[in-house]
Amino acid sequence: MRSDKEQDRDFSRKVGEKEERKIRSLRENKRSVWFGLGMMGMVGWSVAVPALLGVLTGLWLDKKYPQTFSWTLTLLVIGVFIGSIIAWYWVEKEDREIHNNKDQENE
Repeated sequence: MRSDKEQDRDFSRKVGEKEERKIRSLRENKRSVWFGLGMMGMVGWSVAVPALLGVLTGLWLDKKYPQTFSWTLTLLVIGVFIGSIIAWYWVEKEDREIHNNKDQENE
């Protein structure tokens, strides 16, 4: 049989844990909409910037050093490839962070 003080402490601890989970959930839900939009922007820019730099460099190389192949198309493909790797890195990093936060909540 536990004393009233022990029961009160257990009850207070449980209420505190639930409150902490609720606050964390509210914070993440508010973050998730803006975070999702920001992540889409980050992924888009991560692909667009290297592709654009590849095209600009390719246009300059096509004018300065003409070849039988197109520098512009070659560097565009390379830029999209590099941008995709950068975007994949960011998405993977955020996915790991989300899963780490969920694992910490379950502890």
